[in-house]
Amino acid sequence: MVQNTLYAIGIGGTGAKCLEAIAQAASVGLFTDNEIKFLFVDADETNGNLERARTSLKVYNRTHKLITTDGEKVSWVKTPIKSYTPDVWSPFGNTSTNKNLGSFFRYNNLQQGGKGLGNLFDVLYTKEEREANLDVGFRGRPAIGSAVMSGLDLDNLEEDPWAGLIRDILSDVGSSKAPRIFLCGSIFGGTGASGLPTLGRLIYNKLKSEEIQGAKIACLFVLPYFRFSPPTGKNTANGGVYARAEQFLLNTEAALRYYNNQNEYFDTVYLLGNQNLSEYNFSIGKNTQRNEPHFIELYSALAARHFLIDTPPGKNTVVLNSRSSTAGITWDDLPNTTETKAKLVNTTRFAYAWASNIAPELEDAKKEGVARFSKHATWFLNFYRPQQGGLGKLFNKKGEDYPDFNDATEQQKITDITEWCQDYLRWLSDLQKCDGDEIQLFQDAALSNLKDKGAKLGELVIGDNRDRNTRQEDTVQRLHLQLEEFASSEKGTVGLAKALYKVCHLL
Repeated sequence: MVQNTLYAIGIGGTGAKCLEAIAQAASVGLFTDNEIKFLFVDADETNGNLERARTSLKVYNRTHKLITTDGEKVSWVKTPIKSYTPDVWSPFGNTSTNKNLGSFFRYNNLQQGGKGLGNLFDVLYTKEEREANLDVGFRGRPAIGSAVMSGLDLDNLEEDPWAGLIRDILSDVGSSKAPRIFLCGSIFGGTGASGLPTLGRLIYNKLKSEEIQGAKIACLFVLPYFRFSPPTGKNTANGGVYARAEQFLLNTEAALRYYNNQNEYFDTVYLLGNQNLSEYNFSIGKNTQRNEPHFIELYSALAARHFLIDTPPGKNTVVLNSRSSTAGITWDDLPNTTETKAKLVNTTRFAYAWASNIAPELEDAKKEGVARFSKHATWFLNFYRPQQGGLGKLFNKKGEDYPDFNDATEQQKITDITEWCQDYLRWLSDLQKCDGDEIQLFQDAALSNLKDKGAKLGELVIGDNRDRNTRQEDTVQRLHLQLEEFASSEKGTVGLAKALYKVCHLL
């Protein structure tokens, strides 16, 4: 079987949110065991969406390292995800000069050259566009971003991350692997709309010049799915350079006409948008541009999965997806419904049980002490060393075979797994709250209620077809009984997490 590597390149704020969704989808086991390689592209390296995606990836990687180092394999966080160094590429690099279009193209020199280039520059860009500070991104202007992005020279690379990415692709092809290069971003803004076609063309030309066979390139164009109220204030007057929500549809139409003549660079094109636009707060950029996750990004991750696992044959294939109603999303609207639902449900049950019950229980164990806590939580002794004396003899365990619960290493593992659960549930909960759409996947009230240690798992999933009695008996307390009887080959916190993940499947 060919081992395909997915190279996921997220361009702009929307692209970063798509990579965040890919990491979350990987955590539930929707991708393969093969490595995914991430590269973020943004002139605004402090973009709030980008920062959150990078944080989620760090949380994911800490947990992946714990779960996959030794012992039994599980589907949860099984996929290795590598970020290039640096993990964010800015077309401005590490320049200390002003990040504006005039400085980037040495506008003053063009004016003094006497060959008309300065006058041409004046025709193409207004004074405001030439002088706008681009450290917040390309301000919803693809014409600005395309000019800057085109400065990337993939034929004369000496530094990472692009040099590393090209080396890895060449290595994959040399090892008879089939690289899958997946670019994603918005089609209606600035960074994504300018970077998607430009970077796609540059990568295509580089692979062609190297005579690389077997690599496939896909592009995910995210169409409008949000809006924001017009900005106010002296810094965003009518002549200011910033993204304008009222122009998103017009920008999209113009971009699609352009891309129709540029699709020779892509083997597969995915189009995703939403009729019901969510309302976001206006932000020019930086850390205030931090928009809540949206169900469109889950579809983005599933598009990346489709490209990796079910690459459409031929070239210039356009993939669309639809739903049964414009009013909302149900399980039947998700691609590959059976597997997607099963893995999302199983992992969500685990994350919810751990965050709402197991983590608080382990905190109680730390306060009460192992001896006292294990008297009423006998499942605890299947994974941690009992206190010296009667309990150790009662359970016939050799103390050296079981980790010490109070050891700093075990406590850090508890913290890392809990952080992953909270981050995943935060992302999933936000998907349930999209304006204008009723997302009928999970009960958001349950997802948000992590303080109820006796919460019923049977109330978590919308469309749970089990009989009423089974759902009512599906509680975290019942999981405790399952853990008591679970014969785990792994001990300690990692053994407990894997055992909980498995018994969540059994109910």
